[in-house]
Amino acid sequence: MTRIMVFGTFDMIHEGHEHFFRQARSLTADPYLIVSVARDQATERVKGILPRHREGERLITVAGHPLVDRAVLGDSEGYIEHVRANKPDIIALGYDQCGEYVDTLEKDLTNAGLSVVIARMKPHKPDEYKTSKLL
Repeated sequence: MTRIMVFGTFDMIHEGHEHFFRQARSLTADPYLIVSVARDQATERVKGILPRHREGERLITVAGHPLVDRAVLGDSEGYIEHVRANKPDIIALGYDQCGEYVDTLEKDLTNAGLSVVIARMKPHKPDEYKTSKLL
């Protein structure tokens, strides 16, 4: 079993997210997909707005998705302890993920003594399937 971890707000699950999950799962023959759902306050800090749905609701929705093996809430601040606790072999990043949690990810993982492969996923109809455009 290869543990693959992805991160996001997931204010709604749409075709773009499903493509993201399928791509992440396709990185290995024996995937175990862990989806980290962003905390409300972390989303507000990073995006400047609170998610439409609260973290508990988003967690339940993601956990119930058939492509997801495990859904967890992210850390309120930072991410290394959260990654360490879930022990991923691979972190799959969305095509548009950047900023606070991504810019120093490789360096932060190395400094924490974690050996994790980082893979960048490809977009799926980004003009059509982006939560900010669908809400």
